Amino acid sequence: MKIGIFFHPTKADESIARALSDEVVRLGGSAEIFSETDEVCGVDRLIVLGGDGTVLHAAKHASRLNIPLVGVNFGRLGFLTEFERGEYEEAARLAMDENCPAVERTMLEVNFDGTKTVCLNELSLLRAISPERANRVENISVSLDGSLAGNFTADGLIVATPTGSTAYSLSAGGSILTPDCAVFLLTPVCAFSLKSRPIVFPDTGELSFGVHAGDTLMAYGDGVFLGTVSDTTSLSVKKSELSARFLTRDKHQFFLRLTQKIN
Repeated sequence: MKIGIFFHPTKADESIARALSDEVVRLGGSAEIFSETDEVCGVDRLIVLGGDGTVLHAAKHASRLNIPLVGVNFGRLGFLTEFERGEYEEAARLAMDENCPAVERTMLEVNFDGTKTVCLNELSLLRAISPERANRVENISVSLDGSLAGNFTADGLIVATPTGSTAYSLSAGGSILTPDCAVFLLTPVCAFSLKSRPIVFPDTGELSFGVHAGDTLMAYGDGVFLGTVSDTTSLSVKKSELSARFLTRDKHQFFLRLTQKIN
């Protein structure tokens, strides 16, 4: 089995990647080290050394190649990682285990004026802030499969996958979804009305968004700026055909790991 080792140069030292490569060889496999996401190819599994942002970036690339991955936390919280930095040898053993379980994580496909983007965490629509604009909330309409689902007056909206429910969506007052849920979560950001609560909708639907004439929103996919949303913008989101597969020691340890990270 050939194991890829991807490390973030500012998070993990290359010496750790080389020590991990030696461990993979000792276990009977072969290894290749990468420091650029786009270089990753031709491997059976991928070990990612870095924080959640590094894992997020690597997972989207790996999903296109159908490569399962496991993360080792060299960042802060490490919601997306299976191991901490002192456990990299255990990560090698897990990656070399052909029978280890994997969690399949749903992804979003965002269509912004015909340009499609894949997101593992969320699509965020946030009001634009500038000296020239009044500091006020925005009016955002949401349709599900072509039918109006509701209007929101808020600083923005977040459409989160189950994976993304523990990230920006949670900090904005959203709920936590287990990774195997077949739903997405719509969370208003600083809603004007207390009646605006997070909404769960099936991952078989397609959401589209609209703003009033003169209003402007900024769209971000997994924290990356996608563009400015106006009343003439065509913006929709649905379940992607791609999914990210995360190797795990135990599929049933989600809430234990979650409480450990939060506390």
